[in-house]
Amino acid sequence: MTDAMVEGDIGWFPLSLRLAGRRVLVVGGGEIAVNKIRLLLAHDARVELLATHLNGQVAEWVERGVVSLVGDMAADGALRAVMPGCRLVYAATDDRAVNRAVATVADDLNIPVCAVDDPDPSSFITPAQIHRGPVRIAISTGGAAPVLARRLRATIEAHVPDDTATLARYLSDRRARVVEACPDVPRRRRIWEDFIDGVGGAAARGGAFEQADDVLAALLRDVRVRGEVWLVGAGPGDPDLLTLRALNLMQNADSVLYDQLVAPGLLDRVRRDAELVYVGKRASRHTLAQSEINAELVRRAQRGERVLRLKGGDPFIFGRGGEEIETLLGHGVPFQIVPGITAASGCAAYAGIPLTHRDCAQSCIFVTGHARADGALDLPWDAMARSGQTIVIYMGVGALPSLCARLIDHGLSADWPVAVVERGTLPGQRVVEGTLATLPGRVVEAGVGTPALIIVGEVVRHRVVSPPGFNPSSV
Repeated sequence: MTDAMVEGDIGWFPLSLRLAGRRVLVVGGGEIAVNKIRLLLAHDARVELLATHLNGQVAEWVERGVVSLVGDMAADGALRAVMPGCRLVYAATDDRAVNRAVATVADDLNIPVCAVDDPDPSSFITPAQIHRGPVRIAISTGGAAPVLARRLRATIEAHVPDDTATLARYLSDRRARVVEACPDVPRRRRIWEDFIDGVGGAAARGGAFEQADDVLAALLRDVRVRGEVWLVGAGPGDPDLLTLRALNLMQNADSVLYDQLVAPGLLDRVRRDAELVYVGKRASRHTLAQSEINAELVRRAQRGERVLRLKGGDPFIFGRGGEEIETLLGHGVPFQIVPGITAASGCAAYAGIPLTHRDCAQSCIFVTGHARADGALDLPWDAMARSGQTIVIYMGVGALPSLCARLIDHGLSADWPVAVVERGTLPGQRVVEGTLATLPGRVVEAGVGTPALIIVGEVVRHRVVSPPGFNPSSV
């Protein structure tokens, strides 16, 4: 049993239901019913009403013939008489007991029912909705937090332009023509994506349909399938730190090669039918050697795939992105690079540690603590062991005792401040503070694992323990 099942936050399956011309029964004639009737009429449902008393708006709908009054709610047997054949039932009175009684009858007749604002007896719930012509976006919290759903709707609605409806109608009108001209499903999907993301989509949104048709025809004539590689920084872990460009490419990729440092929640934002290929590296254990990863990128692109190389942090900061683009250039494979928030910036910020500070750190250097095969740490010790700067060490937890000892040997004091940020930016983030002398023991005592980042410098003393909006645990 998963945590989600224990917490009860699953079980509501989202779908789109055709209601045009279908009977939907609404029980109740007051303000609660008004809201549901208005929504149903917007979807061309055949609304039937079972009510004893009607407010002004409902009475007007009945008088105009927009809604059919089919019975008195108080009449014995009325519910069972009118429900059969209905696609849905809404129990929309202001009496919870009545609504639950309606839900019981509907369940007995195996008809989906919604008891308004009461998810327990309901077999379906109505999500908050955004309408842009044929485009419908629904947001649901499973009935647990309807106000949150409405807030999310407002946020999303601000990012969905009104001309989305025009684009959707254009695509619908041309769909059959494109299917006939291009029966190959993967290529057809690529054509639509290129159209929507390019000048054709802009023309269709603006109503310039002839121009849009010219672009679509040109895409259909181009039989070449060109592959491409996208090197994308996934950031330090928190999915909300993805760039908009990264998210867009994640939705368009045919395949995704991802590594160990990509947080699981990030993969949920990849297009659902994209192939996910794990190529991660852990200490002393590589799923694929770097040369094999390079070759796989080339192989997939040459067969026409859009390949997303998803890397934790930034591809060009200890991400070996430079090696990968050299290989791509050598084979003539087109590529794009999307920078990400590197772990130094993201983890330090979430830990409340400034990387620079006017009083004590005018520079910041990034190094990797990954030891050579012989166990040696080949680092610029003299340049590192200086005051007035911050050192951020990637992949160094396993070598922490040696790192701290060498920094002391090269001139930093034993009480020089240092911190380790474990699982930075993620819900399980921990920050362990100490000195060069004490931190190795504290890390062992706390059982710190990877991924983790080491921050050395007086900036650790300026740490804000509880940054606004985030409260990591500390040791």
